[in-house]
Amino acid sequence: MEQTVFNLNEREKIFLSILESHKGIIYKVANTYCFDEADRDDLIQEITLQIWRSIESYNNEYKWSTWIYRIALNTSISFYRKNRTHKEKTVDLDQVIQIPDAYEEPSDNNNFVLLRRFVRELKEIDRALILLHLEGLSSQEIAGIMATTQTNVTTKVSRIKKKLKLKFQQHKK
Repeated sequence: MEQTVFNLNEREKIFLSILESHKGIIYKVANTYCFDEADRDDLIQEITLQIWRSIESYNNEYKWSTWIYRIALNTSISFYRKNRTHKEKTVDLDQVIQIPDAYEEPSDNNNFVLLRRFVRELKEIDRALILLHLEGLSSQEIAGIMATTQTNVTTKVSRIKKKLKLKFQQHKK
C-alpha cells in the first residue's frame, strides 16, 4: 500500500478540495444513519474529522469517492452503534413535538418518504449496501468500498430489494 506524505499546506488544500467535491457522499451517508438533525450534524463532523486524520493513509490505487464512502460508512456504523444505547435511554423529542426535518422530501412524494423510512429500519450494513446501490454504484464499486466480494454484494442487494418490496406491499394493505 502506497502512502502519500503531504506538508500541512498541501494537506489543507487537498482536504478542502475533497470535502467540496464529495460533500454529497458525506451528507447522504449521514442522512441515512441519523434520524435527527443534531445527530446528523455530529456525524458529519465525525466523518470530516476521520477524513482529515486519514489523508496520510490514502491509497492512490482507489478513487477518492471510494475512499470517502469507506470512511463515511465505517464512521457512521460506529457512530450508530455507539449512540444506539444512548438513544434507548433518552426521550425522543420527535415523538413529543413535531420538528420539521430539513432533509425530508416534500410530502407529495410519499414513496420516497416510505423508502427512506424502510431503509432506516434495515441493519447497518444492509443500509450501507442499499444506499450505495441507490446512488447508482456498480456492484464492483460497492464491493471495493465495503471490502467484500462482488458476488456477496449482488446477493445481499437482491435480498434487500426483496425486503423493501415486501415492506411496500405490506404498507399498501
